[in-house]
Amino acid sequence: MKYRHLPRTELDLSEVGFGLWTVATTWWGRIEESEKQRLLQTAFELGINFYDTADTYGEGYGEEILAKSLGHERHNIVIATKFGYDFYDNIERVGHKERTQKFEPDFIRFACEQSLRRLKTDYIDIYQLHNPRIDAIESDEVFDTLDTLVKEGKIRYYGSALGPDIGWFEEGEASMRDRRVSSLQIIYSILEQDPARRFFPIAGEENVGLISRVPHASEVLTGRFSQPPTFAPGDHRAHRRHEWLTQALKKAEQVTFLAEETGRTMAQAAIKFCLAKEAIVSVLPNITSMEELEEYASAPDTPDLMIEENEQLDDLWENAFYLEEASPAASEAS
Repeated sequence: MKYRHLPRTELDLSEVGFGLWTVATTWWGRIEESEKQRLLQTAFELGINFYDTADTYGEGYGEEILAKSLGHERHNIVIATKFGYDFYDNIERVGHKERTQKFEPDFIRFACEQSLRRLKTDYIDIYQLHNPRIDAIESDEVFDTLDTLVKEGKIRYYGSALGPDIGWFEEGEASMRDRRVSSLQIIYSILEQDPARRFFPIAGEENVGLISRVPHASEVLTGRFSQPPTFAPGDHRAHRRHEWLTQALKKAEQVTFLAEETGRTMAQAAIKFCLAKEAIVSVLPNITSMEELEEYASAPDTPDLMIEENEQLDDLWENAFYLEEASPAASEAS
């Protein structure tokens, strides 16, 4: 495993991190409790030190299982969690419908204390606004509260995690330029590059580290299937339109050269594509099995994409993969 420094912090993050939404929810299939813990523990053994969760993942379960699995390594791992959704209101969530957001100072403090309790720690390394809209980012009260939590030692740094789908340029720019967040979590992959491309120069100017999630675009870039699959009810990928998957697979067919006698698999190439951007500190692939964990964790040690490969990818992107007008690409939330 290789590591990158998160600018303006004292943190070094593994180039491949572990996003806990795959083990904290059933959105990516069902995994036995014992296997979830084994995945997290093996991830640490493989050199992954960065773990990204949220208070709303499994209504706190994502934080609890992290503490149960790696609590004994607390000072050897970097924990990022998120806040902003009120799942304490006891209102049943319908499907994947977005919950009510709350960014009032009292709620932020309450949510922070609950996360600390579930994580069984007295500090959070990176505390992230979860899918904030521009009004939350423009609120002085929100960031005064976060600054106070930093002074109190309850959080070390704070950032924004954009979503729940691709987009959110205004929120990302304001987070970096106006609020000087320590990190910005974005969606970025070979198939979904906007608005991430516009974030890179801003991140460089403001010295902000980017965290990239879902590099495989609904697993289309793993090379594991060539036809739109049927996902089980409740699986987060089931909401993706058959039309979108069909179009995405046509695009994916055109980038298979990245895994042809290159010393890397297609899934590893998708991760290396993200890591080729200097502003990206860590990538969060969706990990649901030991096979995926081992493949993704070894991605940083595979050959870098060559200049010619990147030029070919740029050409494909700039020309819409030479396909007819594609359907809008709405990416995964987290």
